[in-house]
Order: sequence, then structure tokens, then C-alpha cells
Amino acid sequence: MFLNCHSFHSLRYGTLSVEELVQQAHSLGIKELVLTDINTITAIYDFKKECEKIGIKPIPGIEVRKENKLLYIAIAKEFSGIGEVNKVLTDHNCHGNELSETAPAFKNVFIVYPIDNIPLKLKENEFIGVREEELNLLIRPEFNRLIPKMVVLQPVTFTTKKEYNLHRILRAIDNNTLLSKLNEQYVCGKSEYFKSTDFIIKAFQRYPDIIKNTKKLLRACSFEFDFEKVKNKQYYTKSKESDVKLLRRLAYLGLKKRYGKDHEIAKVRVEKELKVIDELNFCSYFLITWDIVRYSNRMGFMHVGRGSGANSIVSYCIGITDICPLELDLYFERFLNLNRKSPPDFDIDWSWQNRDTILEYIFNRYGKDHVAFCGTNVEFKYKSRFREVGKAFGLPKDELDDLTKKPMEVHETNSVVQTIHKYVRLMERFPNQRSMHACGILISEEPITTYSALEMPPKGFPIVQFDMNVAEDIKLEKFDILSQRGLGTIKDTVDLIKKTRGIDVDIRDTRISKDEEKANEYLAIGRTIGCFYIESPAMRGLLRRLKCDNYKILVAASSIIRPGVAQSGMMREYIFRHNHPDQFQYFHSVFEEHLEETYGIMVYQEDVIKIAQYFGGLSLADGDILRRAMSGKDRSIKKLQEVKANFFKSCKDKGHSLELTAEAYRQIESFAGYSFCKAHSASYAVESYQSLYLKVYYPLEFMVSVINNQGGFYRTEVYIHEAKMSGGNIQVPCVNSSDFQTTLKGKDIFLGLMLLEGLGETVAHAIVEERERNGDYKSLQDFIKRIPIGIETIQTLIFIGAFRFTGKQKNELLVEVRVLLVNFKPENRGLMLIEEPVQEFKLPELKRENFEDAFDEIELIGFPVSCSPFDLLQTKYRGSVFVKDLLKFHKKQVKMLAYLIARKHVPTKKGEMYFGTWIDANGDYFDTAHFPDSLKQYGFQGGGCYLLLGTVEVDYHFPTITIHKMAKMPMIPDPRYSYDKEKQYDIHRQIKEDVSMTSRQPYPQIHEIELPRSAFDKK
Repeated sequence: MFLNCHSFHSLRYGTLSVEELVQQAHSLGIKELVLTDINTITAIYDFKKECEKIGIKPIPGIEVRKENKLLYIAIAKEFSGIGEVNKVLTDHNCHGNELSETAPAFKNVFIVYPIDNIPLKLKENEFIGVREEELNLLIRPEFNRLIPKMVVLQPVTFTTKKEYNLHRILRAIDNNTLLSKLNEQYVCGKSEYFKSTDFIIKAFQRYPDIIKNTKKLLRACSFEFDFEKVKNKQYYTKSKESDVKLLRRLAYLGLKKRYGKDHEIAKVRVEKELKVIDELNFCSYFLITWDIVRYSNRMGFMHVGRGSGANSIVSYCIGITDICPLELDLYFERFLNLNRKSPPDFDIDWSWQNRDTILEYIFNRYGKDHVAFCGTNVEFKYKSRFREVGKAFGLPKDELDDLTKKPMEVHETNSVVQTIHKYVRLMERFPNQRSMHACGILISEEPITTYSALEMPPKGFPIVQFDMNVAEDIKLEKFDILSQRGLGTIKDTVDLIKKTRGIDVDIRDTRISKDEEKANEYLAIGRTIGCFYIESPAMRGLLRRLKCDNYKILVAASSIIRPGVAQSGMMREYIFRHNHPDQFQYFHSVFEEHLEETYGIMVYQEDVIKIAQYFGGLSLADGDILRRAMSGKDRSIKKLQEVKANFFKSCKDKGHSLELTAEAYRQIESFAGYSFCKAHSASYAVESYQSLYLKVYYPLEFMVSVINNQGGFYRTEVYIHEAKMSGGNIQVPCVNSSDFQTTLKGKDIFLGLMLLEGLGETVAHAIVEERERNGDYKSLQDFIKRIPIGIETIQTLIFIGAFRFTGKQKNELLVEVRVLLVNFKPENRGLMLIEEPVQEFKLPELKRENFEDAFDEIELIGFPVSCSPFDLLQTKYRGSVFVKDLLKFHKKQVKMLAYLIARKHVPTKKGEMYFGTWIDANGDYFDTAHFPDSLKQYGFQGGGCYLLLGTVEVDYHFPTITIHKMAKMPMIPDPRYSYDKEKQYDIHRQIKEDVSMTSRQPYPQIHEIELPRSAFDKK
């Protein structure tokens, strides 16, 4: 009887999750159920699984609406019918086709029209839905004659009165209106909830034909769907046989290139992998990925193949990855094995500049009807729930801000706020919108609309209406096509080196990108600002603590820094064991045997699988469940609990003490969602090392490329400082020497026009293009004639010093521009350029104060270039101790003057603390720790220079200063406003700092873990 059920995937309409919908139907003894979410199939696959668990016949459908108007309900006779409706919705969503008031000629779809949208003629597969409250209309002749084509329409949208009110709030949110002004036509009927089948039959007892039609329709529908059949493109060539043949040929060509002719170990590994790939029908998956990479190489793009795919020697041989599995003892089974039920995937990174080109190739090469992005369901976040519900109740902005910024416990207790709380709680986990998965691409054998309608988000690539978990469930495996800035930096640096020095750097040559003496020296002292993944303060501190002087330690460091290892307390333990390899004992012989490389500590996902298998006695399948839980991919908490119980039981059977078992599992559990597989760490480490090599030998080219790729962990100012420390002469933008991006000319680094606040991108490009067409600008007058911009933009260029080539002071140029523009007519720009010579103006000498330029620079690009921030202080004091000497002051108190670069929020059980990163007057970096007690009295006061008093703590070669007191140092007043005392300190507030906030739980301390360095009881 229930042909029209909504879940909360009918966005901002339905109030029930799929599980709640199905459970409610089951509790009423309902045996057949149709899910018809509004314009979406998001939930139909989960719906099928939930129904079949408890013996309900699932039927998929879609409620088709145009804006707020219900046009018809489409119910699939068989699964192919869903594809027909998907096609219509896709044409509407992606191609702008209008949804017609009546349904097109579907082959395998039943159509149910509401009584207010009956077409002139009903097709055989079309019916009219009648609600209980509409039965009195059937006495009218125009409806009475249609009774043979009528079915029961009992929509389901909510359950309780509270949920009905929630529905109204959702509708107000959707229509951006107040609850009090919500038009009732946008709201569902008050009877849209489950009723017993007997109740409905009794209500319709005078119309047995309607009951009969409804039952007949339900009987005629089925939802046959094979969850186990792989839906991806089946073959890269024309058949499986030719796919196998091609992959084998490519693998052996690559084997010869990577390992030479007679590497028997590599050959045996290739054969073993090819056999498994063939048996599991993954040849096409490998070949499609190889094809995408081949296109990338042809275009000259950099890529990194990472993730578990780098465990495969075949992927290494055919060029998908650049990690040798033999060198790092990576086992293929972590990526693909005959026992593994879940599909693997390759994660491949491209530069942020090139990714769209790669995506366009994939869509064109494999057909736009067969390719789409994975979707993702974006839930109402905590703040947005309060903001949206509060808006619906009509709260003013300041009250909304108060609700969103404060925790619920400290909100006011008035009745409106309490009502808002009630509905905010109900909306937890509610989807708010569908969006694009960050990287997952689906390539299907059948047209993609077979499985989903497509939507077109603002980014311009179509998405399916379900997320990666559903895609995985239905065996539509994704290709992860990612982007990052680090690869853009490497590629741009190599290109710039070729341009400036005429040197070709083969950055993929592992002889230089994995082991190079000077690069290793930089690594060991954490001199890695600008380098992919290893530039953050925490990572630089870890590198120094480990004295990381080679690629293999870097691989471990890339995973140790992850929150999972830190959360377990094992990052600190790893540092200790690395520095004192003779001062610890292994927990157990299994840890020694399988984790010797990492001192008996679980660092990678594979380590957890090893411990689960060899220590805990779990099967490979259960080990994989743990692995998936760690990577955040497993949705079954219940299954995870079963595995935990099995782990403890098996450990007990093996004779392990409860203490040892509990500690081993605690470490496993702490990894959830945060650990890397070893191959992933190795891939990151290669890219980190490549960028480090370029920084070491070509520092100016490297830092210019970092700036142009919009940096990484830090703001642009820090990278410009780093370039300066590497010998670069930093020049503010100049209309004759600067391009849109930052450029390198000898040792002069001309900042790009893109960094200039207040200068539009179009104008910046126009300045460069006009100069390239017609030569340098000869004067300010010449510039005005050639570039169509207003006086405010020209003033911005004058203030930053972009016309310094004229030899005139800024004050003089400002007067000149006003004289020039008094009678200037833009329409005569081209004519004047031909006819009029450049005029010379004689003006009185206008002097500027020292540091006026620096304050112009702070205002227009955010930081001073012509001097150091220290030069702008009122004091001449520069500190009693400098970074170069800090190691000598262990446990001693020091006073330092420093410029704030960044601070990171760290939660502790005693309150919030911060780690700070600074530079001293010599330009060297150092780090500080600010504990809650100190911060209460001596907190941060924004960007700028501070006087610091603290105690130096040298922790494994790495000095940190624990701050007791600090004070922000006053800068000189802005000399540009010597006549206006009120404005003399305005610009100081623009001095920036990088602040990163963390919401995680506090990490445990050593004494809380109670981890002995001697062996556990092994009895």
C-alpha cells in the first residue's frame, strides 16, 4: 500500500533514515515497500539491503518534482526502470532539459500521478494516486470514471508530531523563509505517516478496484540487483584475453627497464602478481590507470601513484607508481589478494594545475555516458544546524552568532532556544546536500545512468547521487584522481631551472631523489621549509629528533607523524627507541620478529595486520576488517566489536597475559582513521625528497615555485623570507619587471602582480600582456595611455613602488597622475599613444620618511619587503640569545626577541596550549611551547614581534623553549600618518600569523600509558 515513502535523502523534506523507515514498516507487518525519494536514488541500494534483512520486499522508485510541485511518482517494474528515470533526471540536471508535467514513454516504469496533475490520456503503465482524504472527490464524474486507473497513495514523510514540526523546519530552511511565513503548499500532508495495512484497506473498502490495482502494481515490481557483479568497465581492449596479454607485455617491458634483464626475484614477483590480477579480473583496472598515466607523461605532467597500489611490482613496472616494493619489503597482498573481498584502488596525485586536464581526458576517452564523479552526502554540521533552525525561528544575527559559537551547555535557557535545541538534536546526521567526492572517479561498463541519476555541481563534472561506500557496495570501483600543490612546485622548479640555468634535472632519477648527501644533511636538521609534507613545525621537529638522514627513516617519519601513532603514545616511544636502540626490550617475540624494522612499534597499517595475525591469531579477513577500520572505510561497528572479542579470546588461547593483550589492542584501536600503509608513506617520502633535493641545490628556483604554487603550510611571507635567507634579492612588484606570478632574474626575485591586494587578476594580466606586445613602459604617462585602469588602481601600483624605474619618488608620481588624469579621456587612449610625446613635469621635491615604503608594503601585500619586521620596532634590543646557540642552553632560562610565524592549538586535560614557530633577528627558526598557566597571563596578541622569556628543553637534539612570560613589542608609528594620531597604528593590525586549530582529544602522557620499556609478562 505504500507507494510513496521518503527518507531523509529527500533533502530538507524527509525526516526518517532508511533504517528507521524500514524498521517502522516491519513493526506494522508491512511486506512490500516502495522508496521514492525526491529526484534521487541515493538510498535505494541501502534500502534494498535493509529490507531484505527483515523479509520486506523492496521496490525502488523516484518522486519527480519540479521545484516544489509533485509531477509524478515513478516506480520501477524492474531495475532497468530506474535507469530510464535516471536518464530523464540527468538530462534535466546536466543539460538543462525541462521536466515535463507528464512522464515520457517509459518501458519498465509504473507512473502514479497526484490527483491534481492528471494527464488528458493515461497510458497502460500510468495510474492516479488517491489519498484517503481525497476519497470524497471520487463522487465527481470526472474522477469517478477514472477509478479503474486509481491506486492508493499513502505517502510517508514523518512519524510523530515532533517529526512533522521538524519537516516544516526543513521546508522553511529549503525555501529560505521563516516558519511563520512558510507557504503550506511547500509542506507535506499531516497524514503522511505509516498506518496499518488493515486501516488503509478499511478506509478504501468502498473502492475495491483501487485496493486491487495497488496490490497488482506491487506484485508486478521487483528489485533484482547483483551486488557481487563488478560494474566497472570490463575490458581495456576488446576482451579479457587481450587485456591479459597487453598487461603482461607492459609488465615485462617495465621489468627490463626497472631491474635489467636478469633479476629473478623481481620476475617471480611479477609472475605471481599477474596471476592474481588475472584471477580477480583486475587487468582492465590496471590498464585504464596505466592509460591515464601514459597520457599524463605524454603531456609532461608530474604524477605520484601512492596508497596501497604502490605495494604492487606490476604497477611499478608499468609506471603507475615509482616505489620499488622489493627495496622496502612491501607485500602485494596488502593491495590485492584472493581472500580480499573489498576492491583496491590506486590513489594518483597530479599538480593542482593539471588535474582538470586529466579529468577531461578521462571523460572524453571513456565516454561521458560512462564516467562520473562519486558523490558525497554533506550533513548539517553543528554550526549550520543552529544557524539554519535559528533563522527559521526568526532569531536576529547576533543571537544566531551566539548560538553557533558557544557550546549548547552555556546557551540561554529561554523557551525558543530550548525548542531550537530539540530540533537541532533531531537533525544530527541529516544530509543537507549532495556534493562531489574529492577525487573518486567511476568508469562503468553500462551507461552510468543505469545506476544513478547524475547531477552537475558548480565545479562542472557530473556526480552520481551516492557516496563511495555505496559505490563499493555495488561493486562500482573508483579511481582516485587527486591534486596537490607539491607536484606543481616540483614541476615548475624543474622548468625554471631549465630556463634560468639551462640544466635538465631528471627529478625522477632515484639516485638523486632518494639518497643524496647534502639533502640528507638538510633532512637531519629539519631545514625543509617549502618541501612537500615535511615542512610543518611538528614534522621538522620530528626529523630533528630522529636525526633523519636517509630516505628509509623518512618513510617511517611520514607515518609516525600521523595522529594515530601519536595518539597511541608510540610516536614518542619510537623516538626513544630510535635514539636508544639498546635500552628497550620487545613486548613479545612476535613484535621482534615482524616489527624489527620499526623497533617493535606499529607504524604502518600493515604492522597492525601482522600483529592481528601473528600475535592475535586472527584470520587475514579479520585482519583486513581492522585495517579498514583504521583507514575509516569500515561502516560496521558491530563487526569491529566481534573482531575485538575474537582478538582477546585468541590471545588468551595463545597464552598472552590480559595486560599485554589490552596494550596491543589499545595501540591498534588508536590507529583508527589515521594510519598510512607503508607504500603510501614511501610515496610521500619520495615526493618530499624530490622537493628537498631541489631546495638544496636550486633554492631560489625552488622558493619562487613554492610561492607561485601558493605555498603549503605557511603564508607567502614565510617563503619569501626563506628565499631571502637563500641569497635572493626580493623586489616589490614592478610594471616593467614583474609578471603575474613571481619571477627570478639572476638573484633578483620580482614578486608577482598576483600578490598585490586591490589589483584585479584581469588588470594584472593586461599589464604583462601589453608590455610583451609593445615593449616596456617608458613613463607613468605612457602606462596610463596603454592600460585602461582607474586612478585608485594606479595609486596602488605607485604605493607599492611599481613605477620606481622612472627614478621618481612616490609623492611626485601621485601628483603627476592627478595632473595627467585631469583632462584624460579613455576613448582617446590609442590616439594619444600615437600622436602625443611623453610630457615632462617639474614638481617641487617631495621627501618621504624612512619606513614609509615598509608600511605601504604591509598594507598592500601583507608584510614588509624593503626591511625586516625587527627594523620597525621601537626598541633596538634584539635578544640575549639566538637560535644558533640554543643547544648550549638546555634547562637554562633565555630571553629572546622573535617574530611570530605560526602557532598551533593543542588540547590538553588542563586546557588549551599552543606550540609557536618564530624567527629570530638572524632569520633562523625556533619553536616554543605555551602551557595553559602561562597563556592565561601571557597570551598571543596577533602577528608581530614578541619578547620571550622561557626555559630551553633539548629533546633528542631538538630545542624547544617553554615560555613563562611574553609580551608583544610595540612598533614605530606609521610615518605616513604623522599628521593623524588616530591612524598611526591602524596598519599594524595587518601583520599576520598562521593559526591552526585542533579539536582532537588530548594525547596521553607517558605516565598515562604506563608502557614499560622492559618486556611484558609473557606467561
